[in-house]
Amino acid sequence: MRAYAKVNIFLKIVGKRESNHEIVSRFILVKNLYDELEFIEKKSDDEFELIGEFGCKLKQNSIYKAYVLTCEAGFEKELKEFFACKALHVEKKIPLFAGLGGGSSDAATFLHMINKEANLQLNNQELAKIGFKVGADVPFFIYGYKSANVSGMGEIVEEYKEESLHIETITPDIQCNTGTVYRAFRKNYNIDVKLAKKMAKIDSKELLSSYDDIKLNDLLVASLSLYGKLEEYRNEGWYFSGSGSSFFKCSP
Repeated sequence: MRAYAKVNIFLKIVGKRESNHEIVSRFILVKNLYDELEFIEKKSDDEFELIGEFGCKLKQNSIYKAYVLTCEAGFEKELKEFFACKALHVEKKIPLFAGLGGGSSDAATFLHMINKEANLQLNNQELAKIGFKVGADVPFFIYGYKSANVSGMGEIVEEYKEESLHIETITPDIQCNTGTVYRAFRKNYNIDVKLAKKMAKIDSKELLSSYDDIKLNDLLVASLSLYGKLEEYRNEGWYFSGSGSSFFKCSP
């Protein structure tokens, strides 16, 4: 099953909730960039066998976290029975530490797959509730909208109906740490809630033609302050996604 990447057409920070930030953002699925997940026959004695090239240890992996949280939600028996003979294989194509939501998309896709295969009978709202505990971007991928306004800390996902966009991405060999970028943003931030609400009502193509990259993404300046080489990729017509390091453009 395909786990698609995403880009943020715009991303505005509009407040704080305890130690976390509240956002208003337009998420777009990137249908030409995806990881592929499939269940295969198990070859190890591991409780949960996950096969793939990841940039973290198993317990830090978003898919493993989704597995644990689904067990804790009352489905431990069903999952342990299923994974007694099955493993999960992931072919990674979405770059890591890129602002493209690869880990979150993998977790959401896994939740849909195990929901079907283990007959958990959870609806999207219930899957999104589990997914949000894994990561803020997971609910967007659970709902599977091509375009959506995402707000709160990521738990509010509202479909935005618009013309499908063809997105091209480029990911520099720069690993942007999301937590570090947000901390840098807090040192010198400016919140514009009125602009965020205005952007949420505008089509993505119009947003990209009406605003520059800094105005569209509140995290760009913070990321540039930490990773100066990103400046080399700020070409006309290209925009910064999330906390980076990926840039994207909309093609005809």
